[in-house]
Amino acid sequence: MIEVRGLSKSFGAKQVLDGLDLSLTKGESLVVIGGSGTGKSVLLRCILGLETPDRGEILWNGRPLSEQRAAFMDGFGMLFQNAALFDSLPIWRNVAFRLLRKTGKAQARAIALEKLARVGLGPEVADLFPAELSGGMRKRAGLARAIAADPKVIFFDEPTTGLDPIRAAAINALIRSIVDETGASAITITHDMTSVRSIGDRVALLDRGRVRWQGDVSQMDHAQDEYLQDFIAGHARPNHSHPEA
Repeated sequence: MIEVRGLSKSFGAKQVLDGLDLSLTKGESLVVIGGSGTGKSVLLRCILGLETPDRGEILWNGRPLSEQRAAFMDGFGMLFQNAALFDSLPIWRNVAFRLLRKTGKAQARAIALEKLARVGLGPEVADLFPAELSGGMRKRAGLARAIAADPKVIFFDEPTTGLDPIRAAAINALIRSIVDETGASAITITHDMTSVRSIGDRVALLDRGRVRWQGDVSQMDHAQDEYLQDFIAGHARPNHSHPEA
């Protein structure tokens, strides 16, 4: 569904992406991991059109994404880090933000209530404002917004950041069930190895702007890559050559 070929991006003298190749198949849940500064967020921003690559190309369904940007933007959902809800809008309007451009208020609100219910939030939440919700509830509301338009591709940016282990596990389970039910393709950026195991079908480890290792989540623990095993275990080796150590 999405293919990244030879993607490179620099900011001044800093090379963030350096000929990165990666693909996402239809219905697959891909998790991208790596240390700080390895290019995870920049990769996502390039796919979403928020950054322009220096070199390389991004394909969507086999054609350059740049040629079909509008159609792509209509068919994706995004769960932002820390939910990124609009403080001045009630929760239902946050969830229905995109829907209100295309449909009436009553129908948009009905869909918003349906999506809120899907993520475990009742109708009593709809007219509250983000500041009145807990961190876990805001994350659920952000997830409801991400799926409001029944997207074909969903992006999750650090979906469990700021949550305690119990709430994080609940969000991971929700994401996995939504991906399974909808058949959507998903790309998740995370540092949380629990999320990797809960959400992912396949994992890609970025290092120095490229994919260092990729494979099924089930293969990850037995992979013969020292940096991957250090990342999984949270170990930093003395004199490690990787800058994020």
